[in-house]
Amino acid sequence: MSATSKPTAPKPERVELRVARLVKAHGLKGGLKLEVYTDDPELRFRTGNEFTLQVPEDSAWFGKKLRLASIREINSSPVAFFEGVDDRTAAESLVKAILWIDHDPSSRPSESDAWFDHELVGLSVTRDGQRVGEVARVEHFPAQDLLVITTADSEVMLPFVKDFVPVVNIEAGVVEITPPGGLFESVSDES
Repeated sequence: MSATSKPTAPKPERVELRVARLVKAHGLKGGLKLEVYTDDPELRFRTGNEFTLQVPEDSAWFGKKLRLASIREINSSPVAFFEGVDDRTAAESLVKAILWIDHDPSSRPSESDAWFDHELVGLSVTRDGQRVGEVARVEHFPAQDLLVITTADSEVMLPFVKDFVPVVNIEAGVVEITPPGGLFESVSDES
């Protein structure tokens, strides 16, 4: 590993985490089916929690927040009810909105090998002790998460699994990778 490491930026006092997308209206009383993006839904979806909305600027909901009135499981899907969203018409106007919640960065995920996206972005990525790039973002998909790594000349998507990302050291500002062959090698045009 290199003797020099990228200095880490000071931790923000609070950050916002993306926790869900409102998928579709449910019933006549303002319920909304959720597509959940968080590993800790019990913490994020407590009655009274307030969410910042990510909606288009021309939406009537732009710049507003929602407070959770209740949540329940209906047909194996979480359905949320929010204060002020009292009927199906109001719920339909929120479909496709993204919910963000304030988060105290000093609180840790309950799993030992879990990190928040904001902790990973900007970390130096090394392979066999050599720097190959920097974490640009984390993409979340149903099958697995992907680290998007900016290299000198491109972006590489690497499955965020223990076999390919055996070490994440937030304090040192480093992610060590063991990618499958060919993913970070330059491809020569020799025929």
